[in-house]
Amino acid sequence: MHDHLIRATAPGIRAFAAITTNLVEEARGRHNCYPTATAALGRTMTGALLLAANLKTAESITVRISGDGPLKEIVADAYPDGSVRGYVRNPFVDLPLNQGKWDVGQAVGKGHIYVTRFVGLKQPFTGSAELVSGEIAEDITQYLAVSEQTPSSVALGVLIAPDTTVAAAGGFFIQALPGAEETALAQLEDNLRQLPPVSQMISSGKDAKGILEMLFAGLPITCYDSLELTFNCQCSRERVENMLISLGADEIKAMIIEGQAEVCCHFCSEKYQFSAQELTAILQEIV
Repeated sequence: MHDHLIRATAPGIRAFAAITTNLVEEARGRHNCYPTATAALGRTMTGALLLAANLKTAESITVRISGDGPLKEIVADAYPDGSVRGYVRNPFVDLPLNQGKWDVGQAVGKGHIYVTRFVGLKQPFTGSAELVSGEIAEDITQYLAVSEQTPSSVALGVLIAPDTTVAAAGGFFIQALPGAEETALAQLEDNLRQLPPVSQMISSGKDAKGILEMLFAGLPITCYDSLELTFNCQCSRERVENMLISLGADEIKAMIIEGQAEVCCHFCSEKYQFSAQELTAILQEIV
């Protein structure tokens, strides 16, 4: 199944559901994540994509989970075109299962969630909230309630196969709109109580529309066009060269003496190699 996101509405309620199995697997491979780190990064990237689905074309969102656990920090950048990138500060974390589930909460620890919304040329806005569990979904829900005063429910899941690859990943995001009818909200709450875990629904073959139909069972639902989701980093050799130029002549001269330089992108682990001759050419641009 290809990665995708679908938006749906019911009376007084809107929701987004996403399948992110392939992009989470790509992130796992790029960063060589151990299973617990994979689950944490996959949930964060999926959550960022669900939040970005509300943005305008020129906007973007960054979700940063900062805790005192061994993962240290998880960061995901997401865009309304369906692209996302992300990394975990310490990808080599794998804790014992907690009641049959990946112990992401223990790996994250206590700390804060920060959500930054970039709105074109305007000053970006950052909101934050204290982590309530470190399990990511509950923390995003708490952030929406505390920082944006929005009654919401977020569910995220990553299923890891025995060979440590990603077998299923995805999530959903529900918001009650002003004036939502109590009967519709009661039906939705009843549906949520009976809903299987997200990763279980995806591994059984449910796509985003299928998840939304289960969420809105018993309610009139309207589904909109599907959006393709991809892991995509904006790094490039040209951007890395500009970064090297910004370091100044002395730093570049030191690299030339070393004989080469290697720059690795945090978000996608792409490595950019520069020979002494290439560094000399860059130096000539600024002297």
